[in-house]
Amino acid sequence: MCDLVARTGRLQQRYKDGSRLIAGCIPFRYIKDGNSESGKVVQVLMISSSSGPGLLFPKGGWENDETVKEAAVREAVEEAGVRGILMDFLGDYEFKSKTHQDEFSPEGLCKAAMYALYVKEELETWPEQKTRTRTWLTIGDAVESCRHAWMKDALVDGFCKWHKEKMGKGDED
Repeated sequence: MCDLVARTGRLQQRYKDGSRLIAGCIPFRYIKDGNSESGKVVQVLMISSSSGPGLLFPKGGWENDETVKEAAVREAVEEAGVRGILMDFLGDYEFKSKTHQDEFSPEGLCKAAMYALYVKEELETWPEQKTRTRTWLTIGDAVESCRHAWMKDALVDGFCKWHKEKMGKGDED
């Protein structure tokens, strides 16, 4: 049984200029790899979609009673069942939601603030575990598995560039 409960509803949802504000992260870890130059390889965690095929990164509505960073961390726990160190901002990514049009965003416009999350703990139970599975993937496999183009952009243009610049210097801890 999971003691954590996922937030639901839109009463506390943030909007700006007709877009629903989203917070999310790209969870990552390192595994040993004797074939790589550094002896390790980065993997990212993706989750199944509750509404169809393909894999996603944890993300969801940024609410009025939290900071964007708190929202990104909350979504990682609720959707993927992971905790860790929220690192750097990777960028804002705009997309159109087919399922989340409402009076404040009638066209379903969304703006997602994405962060890198260095995973330190995988929870045995988490709020959305009955509707989502989690999968660790190499970057190449993750690019192929992304359900949405904007998430692929966040991975390639955001995370990969950030990881090469920041983490390539030995700043993993």
